[in-house]
Amino acid sequence: MAKKVRSWAGLDVHSAKVVACVVDAESGEMSVHRLPGDTAKVVAFCAGLPGPTRVAYEAGPTGFGLARTGRRRGIDVRVVAPGSIPKGPGDRVKTDSRDAVRLVRLLAAGELTFAFVPTEEDESFRDLIRCIEDLRGDLMRARHRLSKFLLRRGHRYQDGGAWTPRHSRWLRSLSFDGSAQATFADYCASVELLAGRRATLLVTLEQTAPGCSHAQTIGRLRCFRGIETLTAAGLCAETGGFERFPRPTLLSGFLGIVPSERTSDQKRRQGAITRARLPARPPAAGRSRPALPQAASDHPHPHPPPGRPGPASDRDRLARPATPAPALAAPPRRAAKARRRGRDRRRARARRIPLGGRHPRCLTAAPPTTAPGRCRGAHEHPGRPSTVARGSRVHYGQPAPAGRARI
Repeated sequence: MAKKVRSWAGLDVHSAKVVACVVDAESGEMSVHRLPGDTAKVVAFCAGLPGPTRVAYEAGPTGFGLARTGRRRGIDVRVVAPGSIPKGPGDRVKTDSRDAVRLVRLLAAGELTFAFVPTEEDESFRDLIRCIEDLRGDLMRARHRLSKFLLRRGHRYQDGGAWTPRHSRWLRSLSFDGSAQATFADYCASVELLAGRRATLLVTLEQTAPGCSHAQTIGRLRCFRGIETLTAAGLCAETGGFERFPRPTLLSGFLGIVPSERTSDQKRRQGAITRARLPARPPAAGRSRPALPQAASDHPHPHPPPGRPGPASDRDRLARPATPAPALAAPPRRAAKARRRGRDRRRARARRIPLGGRHPRCLTAAPPTTAPGRCRGAHEHPGRPSTVARGSRVHYGQPAPAGRARI
């Protein structure tokens, strides 16, 4: 059974100073303290309060270091998303002490919901994913600047897709007069630099993903159509692990993909998805929601409809614990895929070669006897081609389907 909390503390954390409001549950006394911004001193102050102690502070630029350090000292430190703190519409005065008092009152009343605190390894992995996403946005803006610069001067590329090796050679062949050449060179250098930085980080991600705590989930997500390592790693890093959500509806609410609703009396109206922050939903959820339609648009072909349930053995196999996912590997090259397709096509053709006017699967151990209306096999007349009976050559010795002309 959980122990009754003796001291409640609300912290308004900043880089230079921290304002702490403490409430003693036994005496009801409230006190406000001003502390330096050093994490060690703030944790030491919380450890000196009469225990058991529960501390809460708003998530901000200082990160989760204070929560992790306090938990290592045995203090219950929780992080609150700023958007989940209720605020009156007429409250126009905001100070550090008022924020700390409001936070501790809501904490003691149980009106706060708390955010997920990742480990240092998970936070480093998430920072890598966000850095790649930031570079993607910067690269897109740099390419737009370059393309619109060329469009204003009447240069249009019409020899295939843009930002390909051929398009790069076309860019190098352009030249301008005066200061426009310096602008063009700067735009091109910016695009090439950002593309190189993104490629370097993608290689780092491929090397880091197999050793992270989400490696098994990433391997399973990559089995879905349209999801590769970057999208799968982004979903795992931003959600903090799907095991945090006991029901699918909680995950949908975290991502903001539930339909909005306005229901009153006998009328019910449902609209577009909320895209709004739910309690304890960090801003990171806005990064993972666009990845879902992007993955779906990359492969728009629908999956085949599900068939009937399999036998009981298959259902039991699905209920067993899943085996560890294999190590992540780079996708095969196009040349390897082409060779594999050609090899499979040749094998399929070899299986369809007719032997004596009959399909190989239809041959028996004993040589067939010649009968009226049937063709002679190659073993009966090795010196000349076999005579094909009507309706046997086209369909490899099998009866022609109904509705088709016989030859």
